[in-house]
Amino acid sequence: MSELINWDWETREKCVADVVEWLKRFPVVHEYTVTDDGEHIAAIVEKGNKQVTPCVNGKTWSDTFERAWSLKFSPDNRLVCTTLRDYEWTVMVDENPWEEFYDYIWNLTFSSDGKNIAANVKKDNEFGISLNGRIWDSKFPEARDVIISPDGLSTASRVKIKRVATLDIFTFAEGVITIAVDGKAWERTFLSIWGIAFSSDSKKVATGVNLDRLTYTIAVDGVTWDQTFYHIWEPVFKPGTHDVFAPVKISGGWTLAMNGQPVWDKRFTQLWEHRFSPDIQKIAAVVAVEFGKWTIAVDGIPWNRTFGDTVLSPEFSPDSKKVAAIVKEKNRYTIAVNGNPWDNHFDMIWEPVFSPDSKRIAAKAGKKGSYVLVIDGRSGKNLYEYLWSPVFSPDGEKLLVRCIENGKYYRKVIPVNEI
Repeated sequence: MSELINWDWETREKCVADVVEWLKRFPVVHEYTVTDDGEHIAAIVEKGNKQVTPCVNGKTWSDTFERAWSLKFSPDNRLVCTTLRDYEWTVMVDENPWEEFYDYIWNLTFSSDGKNIAANVKKDNEFGISLNGRIWDSKFPEARDVIISPDGLSTASRVKIKRVATLDIFTFAEGVITIAVDGKAWERTFLSIWGIAFSSDSKKVATGVNLDRLTYTIAVDGVTWDQTFYHIWEPVFKPGTHDVFAPVKISGGWTLAMNGQPVWDKRFTQLWEHRFSPDIQKIAAVVAVEFGKWTIAVDGIPWNRTFGDTVLSPEFSPDSKKVAAIVKEKNRYTIAVNGNPWDNHFDMIWEPVFSPDSKRIAAKAGKKGSYVLVIDGRSGKNLYEYLWSPVFSPDGEKLLVRCIENGKYYRKVIPVNEI
């Protein structure tokens, strides 16, 4: 919230860039990305002779590259991408390269405050993570993920500790996969691993593990729960604690477990994507009460309304009293709030955004090939060529709208009652 206060909430409309002009200047213009505050728009462009570079608000970087990829603004508004030159990859941060170079680089990831940047890298046919341009001291035959700790100082990944020949199912079945934190691998290995989570104090790491073909559990810092299950999904630490919660499949169906013990009485056909409320007093999750009947359960109690196609991750309001989720029924999307879907439906809809006082919900939606803002289920007056998710002002009375209209990128501040 503190950074929102410093944004410009007074200028009603600002034309930041003419993106049609970019299309005239450059043979190729790739996907656009914008800053959270809407002040900058960027894209990777080709300048000719297959030389590419980022273009920001119409101005290109001074350097060009053979390839550039994964262009994005960090939460602290630095423009970052991976680049290739002379067969070596690195990361560029506001035109400044990391000192290290790699055979390949991917999964560019930011810490929550944007101050730290990490990525998976390949160097000399080994794999690891580079954090702010420094690769792990220990590297592995494979490293698949990039998870940054809440303090931004540590990284974790699923790794393979030994090379396995193609079709060598026997070595694979012995368990060659584990978690590495800052390059140090857990001693215990597993058949498979998915879903890595740091505790909120950055001191512990949990993951779901497959002990054998039919046995699953959760491991914390390499130590498994005493209890095993027919299946599990990704674990989550309860904020402020080292308690681990995970969906588990037991006799009778799926439920939620804490540190190996079920905490919800009800059993579901499926359960995943559990989230804690901001006050840490509630848990919401996506559940199926029967096959093909999806909904949200809060503290184990499902909404009365179910949906046949899709229910996506629950989002709590800031006051923890409301839960919203994207739902899909009969191939049409909308948002449901505390079990009540909006009357308006769309070709596509993006994550719900609560106002700071929790009273309103805004979202970006797709409609007949265009984009529209939606407030509390009501479509806005304007259609856009492209639109990014809206942002409420600190007082909840205005929306920051980042959009492309008539070939121009605009930053608009619109009172909610005028949408």
